[in-house]
Amino acid sequence: MTHKIDFKREIDAYQARNGRYEIVDVPDLRYLMIDGHGDPNTSSAFGQAIEALYPLAYKLKFASKQTLGRDYVVMPLEGLWWAEDMDTFTASRDKSRWNWTLMIMVPDWTDEEMFVAATEQVTAKNRPRRLHEVRLETLSEGTCVQTLHVGSFDSEAEVLARMHHDFIPRHGLRMVGKHHEIYLSDFRRTAPERLRTILRQPVTEPRT
Repeated sequence: MTHKIDFKREIDAYQARNGRYEIVDVPDLRYLMIDGHGDPNTSSAFGQAIEALYPLAYKLKFASKQTLGRDYVVMPLEGLWWAEDMDTFTASRDKSRWNWTLMIMVPDWTDEEMFVAATEQVTAKNRPRRLHEVRLETLSEGTCVQTLHVGSFDSEAEVLARMHHDFIPRHGLRMVGKHHEIYLSDFRRTAPERLRTILRQPVTEPRT
């Protein structure tokens, strides 16, 4: 029987603790990615992005198992978030100003040939509207600060404010890159107060 890898257990950066900020080194990871803009609660593009990612992620998993003998658990949905004014995440929460990239991590042995073949298979069966916008890309984040947040997305603001304005500067670091969320719970089926989300921020040492 083929051993099924669960990368959430294999990669330390997918583990975080509620109420504790930690500095972690995140390895370069490969993702299926798709971009968008606007309030995820009202933007049709957001739902269409999810509908494009998941069929492709499962096609790649099955291809890996069948052709390479390497099986794994499909990873959770993730998102990169940014805006011209990052205080929209901790103060105003004006979601209409947010940009986002939704992602699902895939193993590093997933190459462009496998990606193209999986895309063609999804297209032939039931092509999601935004499938053609999905790309395969490696993300390099390096040193990050992260924590586990338990609760609704709208209750993240206080947690992020402490991360951005207290923990990060107190440890002699500054923010770089994009705010990163890892959705350990399926927010389409989980009560808001029970959602488990890793909140991550890439950082670096201040310029001298």
